[in-house]
Amino acid sequence: QVQLVESGGGLVQAGGSLRLSCAASGSGFSINAMGWYRQAPGKQRELVATITSGGSTNYADSVKGRFTISRDNAKNTVYLRMNSLNPEDTAVYYCNAEIKNSGSYFSPWYNYWGQGTQVTVSS
Repeated sequence: QVQLVESGGGLVQAGGSLRLSCAASGSGFSINAMGWYRQAPGKQRELVATITSGGSTNYADSVKGRFTISRDNAKNTVYLRMNSLNPEDTAVYYCNAEIKNSGSYFSPWYNYWGQGTQVTVSS
């Protein structure tokens, strides 16, 4: 059973920084792309950033230049460094990963989600 466990959320003042972490626990699996999404109250969940297994990244326009996604494949962990935070960044942040059973080449990829971590930016 694979689980994504997030950490690092909290309350920060505008202009501040936070780093989120998300580790995949379990055994016998492979991870493809990983990413972060967020959902603010009353809004739909939106993409923040993604990173492929090879390290290629993609960002939402609203966070480009402020957020940095990275990953440590040896630790099955993805990070999100968030700088210059503003109140519009307040949301629950969710980790996402494409994961398959590594025991078979033909195993399908499944999307896994973390439980979410709250990020609140005060003005």
